[in-house]
Parts: sequence; structure tokens; C-alpha cells
Amino acid sequence: MLIEHKSKVIPIARQADLLGIGRCTVYYKPVVDPYDLELMGLIDEEYTKTPFYGSRRIREALKRKGHKVNRKRIQRLVRLMGIETIYQ
Repeated sequence: MLIEHKSKVIPIARQADLLGIGRCTVYYKPVVDPYDLELMGLIDEEYTKTPFYGSRRIREALKRKGHKVNRKRIQRLVRLMGIETIYQ
């Protein structure tokens, strides 16, 4: 990482200023929903088996496995994962 949190020579605020980023960016910890991670694993498994499935079919496959999710959530996670459906 470019910022040294334990540096006694240059304060974090000065390091952030030199890099041209805000101080809040240095301290930001992204919040990841564990259920989204689980769904992404299931989506990856389903995509590996059937790369021609779109968001609707993936949602139905997850629904059969007992997960109650909507299509927009599946679309968002698929987009986040960088997966694209293979068309004929």
C-alpha cells in the first residue's frame, strides 16, 4: 500500500495530501455482505455448468436450491463478477 499507517516521520494526512487523495479514503473499509459472497459462489458454480444461462435462469436455479433472490440482485452480482452470458 502506498500509505504507511505506522510511519512516525510523515503523518497520514500529509501522505494522503501528497498522493492527492482524501484522508477518509485511507481509513475506508468496504462493507461486504456475507450473503452476497455466498450467492456469488453459487452463481459461479451455475455459470460454470451452464454459461448460456442469463440472470432469469440463474435466479430460477438458485430458487430451486432454496435461495430467495430477485433478478436485479443477480444482475448486479453477475456484473460485479464480470460474467457475461455466452450467446449462440
